[in-house]
Amino acid sequence: MTPDPLSLEITDRGEHALARLVAMRAQDPPTTGGRVLSYVYDSGLAELDELATRAARLAHGVNGLDPTVFSSVARIHGGIVARVRDILRGRSTGEGGEGGDAQGGDIYGNVTSGGTESCILACLAAREVSGRQPGDGGTIVAPVTVHAAFRKAAHLLGLRFVGVEVDPGTGRVTAAELLAAVDEDTVLVVCSAPAYPNGVIDPVAEVAAGLEAGLDPRIGLHVDACLGGLVLPFWPVPDPAAPSTSGANPMPPWDLRVGRVTSISADLHKYGFAPKGTSVLLTRGRERHRAAWFATVDWPGYPVVNPTLAGSKPLEPAAAAWAVLEALGDDGQRELVARTARATDRLVAGLSGIEGLRVLDRDSGPLLAVVADESAGTGRRVHPHLWADACARRGIAVQAQPAYRQERGTLSSSSHLTITPVTERLVEEILRVAREAADEVRGQPAPAPPAGFADVLDALDSGALSPADLLALPEDEVHALVGDLRAADEAGAEGDGGGMAPLLAAIERLPADVGARLVRAYLAAVMEG
Repeated sequence: MTPDPLSLEITDRGEHALARLVAMRAQDPPTTGGRVLSYVYDSGLAELDELATRAARLAHGVNGLDPTVFSSVARIHGGIVARVRDILRGRSTGEGGEGGDAQGGDIYGNVTSGGTESCILACLAAREVSGRQPGDGGTIVAPVTVHAAFRKAAHLLGLRFVGVEVDPGTGRVTAAELLAAVDEDTVLVVCSAPAYPNGVIDPVAEVAAGLEAGLDPRIGLHVDACLGGLVLPFWPVPDPAAPSTSGANPMPPWDLRVGRVTSISADLHKYGFAPKGTSVLLTRGRERHRAAWFATVDWPGYPVVNPTLAGSKPLEPAAAAWAVLEALGDDGQRELVARTARATDRLVAGLSGIEGLRVLDRDSGPLLAVVADESAGTGRRVHPHLWADACARRGIAVQAQPAYRQERGTLSSSSHLTITPVTERLVEEILRVAREAADEVRGQPAPAPPAGFADVLDALDSGALSPADLLALPEDEVHALVGDLRAADEAGAEGDGGGMAPLLAAIERLPADVGARLVRAYLAAVMEG
């Protein structure tokens, strides 16, 4: 049989493309092995990664748009929803028993592409249930520490985000402070379990009680457990008679056992240890669940029904997540979380012993935030952003977070660490790097913005330039403005300084809307090459 010349040509070009892909990936930090303490969630089990890859390959090509054509879509999605519902202590559809309330007791769910989509859909459902229209003043009330996905949801859905300030020392908000921001325009209140910046679990039960006490029952209460949903339920309960080594506070109630919670989101590609691209949104009651769906027959084509934002969507991520959940079971999940908890305790103990650094107050869970220890002398403090860059130069990536200005006091510059099961193998290496990095930058002054920003920042400080002036700049001029920053970053990659600290220093001095525009320009320039 004569070979198809197109097949031969595609095979040849494809091999060259794969070789280039290998070279490109070699420039990335590793996604396994525990050296990146944000963005990736590594179980430390190569077998689990291989299982996910095999499951995704079996689902390759399946379009999740229509489960009436591909029945595996409904079965896989249904299996994921049932598993996560059990973990989050939700009552399955049609069951009796506890959990019923004015919101409807049964728990329904959708599989989404990630936490941001789950959060947007929760906000969409809240808007629809409330009867509000885009742009008519409906609000989302949440602590300022809630994930930025809710600000994005407000932007996309014609809602207004109302951020409630937190205690600048602890990063905590009280239920009374959240409830005080609720009014006739509120469609949704959001709590985090935990908040990404600092590992704090918001007072879900107290907020729920306040909403129940005479406020409009249509106001939703969403728990953003995108990060915590599959790790907190398995977190080891400390022995009250044993001294705590982690310094974490006990875990307050936050899941679907709190009857006034109307929805909750949990990501499978975080502590479900699945590949990127799978989250679950669970909703109490059929009305709210279906309020986020889109359906139309008002066009000449097939009836369109979308439970999520996407139309056509791959089954591969969901199939991989389903297989991983099935393989792990409760016992496997519990063991991986136990490894995470042990690593967290050891890291907290070790980091707390580094002069000039301090681990922020937090609740039980796998998130840490590190700040400069203000009780140390000026010459002995360690700036967390300089420390993060110094850690990166030694092969350990932690995530720098800029200071956050609020009227009741600024949240300090910090660096964030997400702990995973594989971290347990690297605790001593991470602590060695942390100590060496701290020794390198201890006593250094706070990082300065890039030189190219100096004139702009000075003009803003003097009033010669207003934030409105910067926001009015053409996009090409903003693009040119970030060129100096990129050049400094590239110099840093060659060992001459740079890193993320200068960018964050600029963000900390700029008004938030101006900072957002410059960061957008910076990352867009990176993508443009």
